[in-house]
Amino acid sequence: MKKKILLVLLFVIVKVEAQTSAFAVADSLFTKGRYKLALQELDKSEASFLTNYKKAVIYESIDDYKKAAQFLEKAVTFKDDENAKLRLAKNYRSLKLSKKAIPIYEEVLAKDSLNLVLKYQLGKLYIINRKPKEAIKTFKYLVENDAENANYSYHLGLSYALNGQRDPMMNSYLDTHEKDATHLNAIVRLANSYKKLNDKDSTQIFVDKGLALDKNHVDLNKLKINQLYLDKKYLETIPLLLNLDTIDKKDTYSAAMLGRSFFNMDSLEKAKKYFKKVSIKDREDFKALTYLGHISMIEKDYRGAMFNYMMATYVGKEKRDEEYFGLGTMYAETNKIPEAINAFKEAYAENRKNYKALYQIAKLSDDYYKDKKIAYNEYKKYIENFYSRDEVISVFVERRIKEIKKEYFLEGELLD
Repeated sequence: MKKKILLVLLFVIVKVEAQTSAFAVADSLFTKGRYKLALQELDKSEASFLTNYKKAVIYESIDDYKKAAQFLEKAVTFKDDENAKLRLAKNYRSLKLSKKAIPIYEEVLAKDSLNLVLKYQLGKLYIINRKPKEAIKTFKYLVENDAENANYSYHLGLSYALNGQRDPMMNSYLDTHEKDATHLNAIVRLANSYKKLNDKDSTQIFVDKGLALDKNHVDLNKLKINQLYLDKKYLETIPLLLNLDTIDKKDTYSAAMLGRSFFNMDSLEKAKKYFKKVSIKDREDFKALTYLGHISMIEKDYRGAMFNYMMATYVGKEKRDEEYFGLGTMYAETNKIPEAINAFKEAYAENRKNYKALYQIAKLSDDYYKDKKIAYNEYKKYIENFYSRDEVISVFVERRIKEIKKEYFLEGELLD
């Protein structure tokens, strides 16, 4: 009996020594970058926690996170190892499978709730997976346990934003800025938040703070440019837009805004240059074509205007009443009244709030058709929908309604 036990022990010792030797060879090969040979060496060993773990480490080193995760999943079936589980969670994150990493972090934190680093990583995963309540609870705890950490306050702000809580969100971003005046992400969030609140002064303060840290920050530059444009300071937008155009050459924003600024400054040739650039780069940007249509109208190039307005009505998914309105204006100026009326009808169909389009339908119908009932009905529609929209137009429309009713009354017909 003793002899049998000794033989078994001897077999186990030999087996362990052989496996240990295989691990040593594999480790040596891997250290020298010969990972394929290292994997072949590990394949010679019986499946165990270490064989699977070492294979996972090798695959992770060459960014094959899928295979790394597969071998780590096998490894933890052999041994409940915390480091292996955390490594598995890390690979899940690399594979954009962060949802699978959450229960691993939660399990480890259940045994070690004071691990702030791991809790921080878990909080970020809650945000990524749109779990605002869990994220808020996590980052509140982190802020309470490390009040000086600006990133904890910032992520608490992100958590509140995810939960639709504006005031605590902004307070968290302000707290972040107070702790770290160079925290650019918090500054950008504050600038955007104040912009949504229409707080022009506060927006500008944080835009300037951000640009002092990064003068080429795209979003902050856009905020500054948009405000200058709204304030009709077109000349001041030009140098900022030209600089932005060199930073992000794929984005058509700077070219489009350069076109609009030059258009409003009556520099039509320069405006035309940038709108053409936009229309080539972005086939879906119908507004560039609209502006090219406007420029053609100003230059009395009616063929060019018709082409650009018509092209603008074919592309994009947004409302295109301005494009049809421009087309209608072009037809009216070239005395193509039926075509003009149809274009204005298209404009009104695109946007039922476009009162000018409805007025043009009524007015042109009044001028063109002998049957004044057509115009009468359109005028009535205008009064019913837009009486208080434009006093001058409404006065004219009411007068024409009375005149048309009188004309038909004198002919023996009553109009409603």
